[in-house]
This record gives sequence, structure tokens and C-alpha cells, in this order.
Amino acid sequence: MIIHTPTTEAQACAVVKSVVASGIPLAIRGGGTRSGLGRPSQAASTLCSAGLTGITLYEPAEMVIGARAGTPLSLVQETLAERGQMLPFEPMDHRALLGTEGEPTIGAVAAGNISGPRRINAGAARDSLIGIRLINGRGEAIKSGGRVMKNVTGLDLVKLVAGSFGTLGFLTEVVFRVLPKPERVVTLIWRGLPDEAAVGLLSTALGSPFEPFAAAHLPAGIGTGEARTLLRLENVSASIDYRAAELAALLAAHGAPELLEGAGSEALWQEVRDAGFFADTQEAVWRLSLAPTNGPRAIATIANALPQARWFYDWGGGLVWLAVPDAEDAGAAAIRAAIRPLGGHATLVRAPDAIRASVPVFEPLAEPLLRVTAGIKTSFDPAGIFEPGRMYAGI
Repeated sequence: MIIHTPTTEAQACAVVKSVVASGIPLAIRGGGTRSGLGRPSQAASTLCSAGLTGITLYEPAEMVIGARAGTPLSLVQETLAERGQMLPFEPMDHRALLGTEGEPTIGAVAAGNISGPRRINAGAARDSLIGIRLINGRGEAIKSGGRVMKNVTGLDLVKLVAGSFGTLGFLTEVVFRVLPKPERVVTLIWRGLPDEAAVGLLSTALGSPFEPFAAAHLPAGIGTGEARTLLRLENVSASIDYRAAELAALLAAHGAPELLEGAGSEALWQEVRDAGFFADTQEAVWRLSLAPTNGPRAIATIANALPQARWFYDWGGGLVWLAVPDAEDAGAAAIRAAIRPLGGHATLVRAPDAIRASVPVFEPLAEPLLRVTAGIKTSFDPAGIFEPGRMYAGI
């Protein structure tokens, strides 16, 4: 396979123009740590952002940072940490789950809309992305968005590209809004709750004025033998003490919570963020998105059809991580039949290439939405050279 690694945006434009002329489709790659997401690549060559690195903009007082797309995510996070700041959305690291190596890049975070447990409070990567530079399928460089949230020129284009997995164009630069790091982080833990009661607890807490920043439930057997229901509080110490006491009183019917902080709390939430509980297995792994109160209902139906399934809940129950035996269709028929009546959708995150080629990885679209999706793809990429079929077969 031919790998193109431009070091300037102009070189990247030239690569795209040459590929359009030759008709050879392109896979888009950053650090390669998320290459297993989506349908298997149908491209004969790769356009890699590894040569496009460096912080291009950092204004701590304005709480905004910009970097070329191939810049390691770790460099962005370290730069922010030096000034007591962070990316708001706690991006997931897929390496353990997908068995990949390399360094995650900031461009891939934007392209995949990669978000973690803080999404329930601070929003997704898409919500913090305020500017991009992108090369479209004509080899043209496009700038959209700006340095501050007040500059909304082209903001909808920014949001559209986030989560497109490289199918609309090649990102060369991204700009994110950032936030201060909290002074203190504490996790409240309730033990032994069944799924429905745990999701009820999380819903009550998230509907309260006491502002949890993350909310998850780990059923029995996920990580340890006993079920654990988790709420994470962030802020100055006095605020956390007050909110922890108020939440304990509000949720007293479920028992008194334990408090965990420091390295233990950080490690626990990293496991939740990265679905680390499923990292060292051969199971197929799914992400289910549902209304939180529908999660336990969907899981009960799925567990009846797939008795060996394992799962845990993030985002207050709105995100269910599900591991199932690596069967012929990775459990797709049973899973989608269970969630369809509830208005949810399912994404296959990990499975062998043969299964990801035969089973819809992303939730199948209704015909009108499929036509709109195809039209958007054509408007950005008329020759269809960027990641053909990566998200939906035939697009």
C-alpha cells in the first residue's frame, strides 16, 4: 500500500489532486490507533497526517488551542496541563480495546468525535471543536470556524465534519475550546444495586442541582465481583464537600456512598472511559445509545437472546458498552431487534474484519437519511476517493 505523508497543507492538496486524477481511493490515517473503527478499509493508498504536527495557537486567557491534525493528543494535553487547563470532553483512548499501537492524534479525535465520561456534563468533542482546516475531494483547502465561540462563521460545517471518520475530507488543523482543570475530583460509589435501580439513582443525581461530571454503573462481574454505581464530582474542595453531602442525602434510599479520590478514582474512570473491562477478551464490542431509562430494558432483552453478554453503563445510562461472543454476526440481529422499538441505535466498535464487512457497523439509516448522507458525501468528495464505504456500504 502507498502511504502519503505530507508535511504541509499544500503537499496534502497536491496528493489529493493526484489521487483524483488516478482514481485510487484513499484511507485517512492519523496515528493508526483507531484503524479498526468502522467498516474495513476499501482504499489502495493512505493519506497520513503524521507529518502535520505542532501547536499552531494557544491562548490560555481565551481558553482556546489549535494544532495541526497529526499532533499527538498527549502533546496537546501536556501543553494544556502546564497552564492548568484541559480538553473538556475527556477523549477515549481506543488502543487497549482495539489492540493497536502508536499515538492518538488530535485530528483523529475531531474526525471521530471521540468523547469520554465527561460528555454527560461538558458535551462531546464536537461541542468543543470551533475551527478546522480541511482538504476536500477536489484538493481544495477549506477553513471553517474560528478562534472563539462568538465567531460562528462556518460553525455548522465544523460540527458536520466531526464524527465523519475521514469520509468528507482530510483534516489538516483543528481548534478546540478548553476549560480549567478542577482543583479536586471525588467519586461517590454505591454498591450492590441492580441495573434499573442504579440507572434511577444516576438519573436522579443528574437531574439535581449538584452537577455530577460523570455517571456510570458497573454491574456485578465488571471489574470486581460486586456491582458499583459511580458519580464523579469536580470543582473546588468546598463545593465538592457540599455537593457530596447533598447527593448522599438525596440518594439515601440507596444506602450511604463510599468516597474515592486520587489515583484510585482516576484509574477507575480510565477503565470506564476506555472500556478497559473488555480489553483483553475476544468478544465483539458494541456501543448502544438509548434513553437512559430504556437501557436496562434493552439489556434484559439482549441478555435473554445472548446469555453470555456482558455490559456496563456510562453517560448516566445513556451509553451502554456491550460485549458479546464473537458469533457469525456479532449478535447484530438480536441487539438491533432489542433496541429498535426503544428508539436507540447500536455501533459495532470491535469485531474481525469479515464481520465488520458483512454487518452494518453504524446504525442502518432510513432511505431518506441515506440519500441525504450520500448527497453530503458527493458535495465534499465528488470522486468518492476518501474512505469509500467506511461508514456505510456503497457511500
